[in-house]
Amino acid sequence: MPTRAAGTAPATAAAPGTRPRTSAPRTGLGSIGTAVHLGFAVLLVASLVRYVMRHSPADNLLILGLAAAASLLYAAVAVLAARGRPGIPWMFTLVVVWAVLVVAAPSFAWCSFALFFLCRSALAGTAAYLAAGTTAAATAAGLFRMSDGTDLAMLLGPLAVGLMLTLIYDRIQHDAEEQRRLHAEVTRAQGELAASERRAGTIAERERVSREIHDTVTQGLASSLLLLEAAGRAWPGAAARDELRQATGLLRTNLSETRSLVHELASPGLDGSPLPEALLVAARQYVPQARLLVTGEPRAVSGEVRHALLRVVQSAASNINLHASATAATVTLGFLPEAVTLDIYDDGAGFDPAAAAPPSDAGGYGLRAMRQRVEQLGGTFSVESSPGEGTIVAAQLPAAPAGGEDPGGQG
Repeated sequence: MPTRAAGTAPATAAAPGTRPRTSAPRTGLGSIGTAVHLGFAVLLVASLVRYVMRHSPADNLLILGLAAAASLLYAAVAVLAARGRPGIPWMFTLVVVWAVLVVAAPSFAWCSFALFFLCRSALAGTAAYLAAGTTAAATAAGLFRMSDGTDLAMLLGPLAVGLMLTLIYDRIQHDAEEQRRLHAEVTRAQGELAASERRAGTIAERERVSREIHDTVTQGLASSLLLLEAAGRAWPGAAARDELRQATGLLRTNLSETRSLVHELASPGLDGSPLPEALLVAARQYVPQARLLVTGEPRAVSGEVRHALLRVVQSAASNINLHASATAATVTLGFLPEAVTLDIYDDGAGFDPAAAAPPSDAGGYGLRAMRQRVEQLGGTFSVESSPGEGTIVAAQLPAAPAGGEDPGGQG
């Protein structure tokens, strides 16, 4: 049985290039380390009692001195290893003292288990293998001496067991390091994904706010400016007063819209009314002569769909007011079994959609904002127009019923 004890020590004898052992055993094997240290103390006392009972007092003095020195050195190395501090001189001093002790008194070979663990946890790489290998060789020599050089198993056993323990210990350490590496990679990937999602969320929110501002504040201010300029040209005639009243009304509505943007970007005055009525109000903010047609059986739609339809009508009506010079405009709301359609037609100047200017500081965001609103909800958006032929802005959105909203056509 002492053979196995000796074999524990040599486990370090033959494994190239290991990582530092200080951190891994402390993090993954902390409780085992405590048990090993306690085991070392128990085995040391038991071996010491056994030796004292079987040898003369004169022989005991040297062994007692070596055992005491080994105990103190073991405690010092264990403390240094627990604190993560290098203890190579102390460890090799312990190995030398232990080698002398186990050769002189093979009864102490059982303690080699704990010494092997300490070599692997306190040292790293070549130093760990050299310390444990020396311990294994000293244990094997002590046991072979105890058999009077007749039992070859006493010599080879500790070395073979030590080699097996070394391979097992190295594999455990390798798996632990790999697990820590994978965990670090997963943590890093999660951090990068979270940062990417935050960036995407920020971009999406900026786009949403940009559309809201364009469809409310920008359009309203542009229409009000046109009315004020026309009133200035016609002043002090009656037409100028009408245009001033329209501009004042638009500015008041614009102020309400701006306040609503500050408070959750809602649409005050439109959300509480039936959908057809809300669409007509939205269109007539910019095109007073606009009219509304409803086809199909009116029903409730989701809040997101309702909001998108309102904004598309507002943006399209503002474009009619600003650019079309139209005499008639019609908003058609259609209810299909699984969708809601919206068409805004005007008989104005028209344009070439393919030649439309890209968005810039001067404008050009309206069509893009409408398309984004519709497509983000899974719908389709199109513009049909040509110079001198008027314009049709068309959208189709999936209409999921919204609990709590009154059917859109009841008003």
